Amino acid sequence: MKDEIEALMSAAGVPGFSMLVLTEGREDVVTSGVASMSTAEPVTSQTLFQAASLSKPVVALAALQLADSGVLDLDKPLSHIVAPMVPGDPLGAAITARHILSHCTGLPNWRCDECPLRSYFPPGSRFSYSGEGFVYLQSALEHLTREPLNTLVRRLVFDPLDMRQSSFVWRPDFAARVADAHEAETVLDRFMPREANAAYSLLTTAPDYGRFLAASLHGSLLTQGMARQWMTPGPQVPLKRTEALEREMQTLEEGVAWGLGWGLDTQAGGFFHWGANPGARAFAMGIPARRSAFVMFMNGDNGLSLVPPIIQSVLPGEHAALSWLGLAS
Repeated sequence: MKDEIEALMSAAGVPGFSMLVLTEGREDVVTSGVASMSTAEPVTSQTLFQAASLSKPVVALAALQLADSGVLDLDKPLSHIVAPMVPGDPLGAAITARHILSHCTGLPNWRCDECPLRSYFPPGSRFSYSGEGFVYLQSALEHLTREPLNTLVRRLVFDPLDMRQSSFVWRPDFAARVADAHEAETVLDRFMPREANAAYSLLTTAPDYGRFLAASLHGSLLTQGMARQWMTPGPQVPLKRTEALEREMQTLEEGVAWGLGWGLDTQAGGFFHWGANPGARAFAMGIPARRSAFVMFMNGDNGLSLVPPIIQSVLPGEHAALSWLGLAS
């Protein structure tokens, strides 16, 4: 497999790669390339990568544990806990944790001049992917627990799963092992988050995230009922689009829905998520019935092009999620 991966990396211009594959309880790590084109330091199993949006399922597991313990009500408007995300927006005042975890808030992915922060449709009515929603959830979780997000997630997820090389904020000991992001052949400024962001700031290794994947396969750290909710299909997603804020009814993608933090490839019976920060890409998928999962991290902006052929090597079959994300060949 490593020869195939190196050929794919060369064709895509991806400098470095790290993957963990879980198969029936067995773990295999594959690494290739360099952590930075500026140093040519080789990627190892202990190289840290940006998880990007693979941060979101980790935060979801912490939130669901708080729901299990009665600290968080998934269906109570978060405006009852913290100030509304958008002052004076009555629709936004109704946003719940469940809406955020299933990407049904009506909020944009990220605010910008062309897409200001407001509710574009009633929460709960349909899917539109939103990082802003996870930032709002973070504020509510921090208020409820009186803990910063990284401290909370370390207590509820990292420590129980022995994820010792994972953090939503920069640690000095990461400096010698972190992979730099690349856009084409340009090495970007090092990603060193000083404040946690629930949507994208996780730094981790493939073996560490593999422990989280194992927990996702088995519903670890949750009650049986909450573990089922985590992976129960909710809203279907719009055809070939992650963000859809228009008022018009959207054509829906067959075989792809959203649970409570994970995307669900209902056709394959699996869960998935992707990540895209500037110059860094990530992808994870698991199929509980096969007791198998994998996560891959790439430090190049064309990294997701590696996903389709690698999936067919580790989790062969039809995957509607790839078509939805525009990755199907």
